[in-house]
Amino acid sequence: MTRDVYEYAVIRVVPKVERGELINAGVLLYCQPRGYLCARVQLDPARLRALDPGVDLDGVRRALSAYELACGDKAGPLAEESLGGRFRWLTAPRSTIVQAGPVHAGLTADPDTELNRLFDKLVRV
Repeated sequence: MTRDVYEYAVIRVVPKVERGELINAGVLLYCQPRGYLCARVQLDPARLRALDPGVDLDGVRRALSAYELACGDKAGPLAEESLGGRFRWLTAPRSTIVQAGPVHAGLTADPDTELNRLFDKLVRV
């Protein structure tokens, strides 16, 4: 069984950037040898409201869905970018409410299974 290098980042929601408090709301995984880029997101509104009762939930949901859309075939403004270029753009540091955490790497024989494993471990409560 061949294992390939993959990179991933946790997608975080930081409702009040100045406070630095956050919840994990997704995982972005890129595996260049397999031509794989996928994001999986899930927002827990109760946890987010515990950090900021006035948070714009619809705005956060739109921002999270942009990660999933950027990985798909209809990537909008990123459609012309390579998968690696999209991953780098999505994981670039930014001071916004929805942002990617640091990039980590690993080895996998199945990127889809790895994405699910990371999602269960890092996002699901």
